Amino acid sequence: MRAVVFAYHNVGVRCLKVLLARGVEVALVVSHQDNPNETIWFDSVADTCREHGIACITPDDPKSPELHAQIKALQPDVIFSFYYRHMLPVSLLELAKTGAYNMHGSLLPKYRGRVPINWAVLHGETETGATLHEMAAKPDAGAIIAQTAVPILPDDTAFEVFGKVVVAAEQTLWHVLPAMLAGHTPRLPNEIAKGSYFGGRKPEDGRIDWSQPAQAVYNLHRAVAPPYPGAWTVLQGKTFVIGQARLSSRNTPDLPSGLAVVDNCMFGVCGDGRALQIHQLLADGKAVAPSELQQLLAKA
Repeated sequence: MRAVVFAYHNVGVRCLKVLLARGVEVALVVSHQDNPNETIWFDSVADTCREHGIACITPDDPKSPELHAQIKALQPDVIFSFYYRHMLPVSLLELAKTGAYNMHGSLLPKYRGRVPINWAVLHGETETGATLHEMAAKPDAGAIIAQTAVPILPDDTAFEVFGKVVVAAEQTLWHVLPAMLAGHTPRLPNEIAKGSYFGGRKPEDGRIDWSQPAQAVYNLHRAVAPPYPGAWTVLQGKTFVIGQARLSSRNTPDLPSGLAVVDNCMFGVCGDGRALQIHQLLADGKAVAPSELQQLLAKA
């Protein structure tokens, strides 16, 4: 099997290594240039390609005629997309003789679209996973080839869940590749009407609404905790980001919603009288001590 692979991030690295371990000929890898404005906490597909002597390119536009011609000349049996960030045009997918497949970070048909792990944590899901599916004109809408589930524990952050999903993606591809190589690719229905679709998230979406119940605020924190941009709030014109927190067992009905300091401990008081105990609060990337926050609150 000759493959052209679109890949980025940890899922891209691990799934690329699975293809190589299973004996797939990777003729070309298409990846992204790292964004200098983004925190790069994940592994490099380009470095993996250099290590294995695989050609790797980073075109700005996957719809370009030049890329289409380059892939057509390679005559790939299959095209894979592993956490590549752009939709691939149907004309490109049709160049693969036996099919084009994407690895998605959810249990399709739930959480189609962008940043599915963050959305799953935000919505308080207790399970997610990785799904290999056929690519189609609509995002994450093609037939399901295989999927693997992982748990989301009550205190898991999206970063921790992402680590589990990387392993699930590797396992999913590893187990189904022999059948695909033998020409017996399984195809299960992807009933998108029964699922959900979500768009991308921006740093400003992490702003905390302290009138919300504590569980909702905690889910927001977990969904965007570092290395993602973080859940944030503004006090006296200064932006504070929650680095680490847990749901507090104590009730705080006598305190107004928002940041608070009690017995030299920092809290985020929520609309239902419950709170998050904040173990790390950041301002300008530096940890804020309870005494500093107390002084600022006294001026409010």
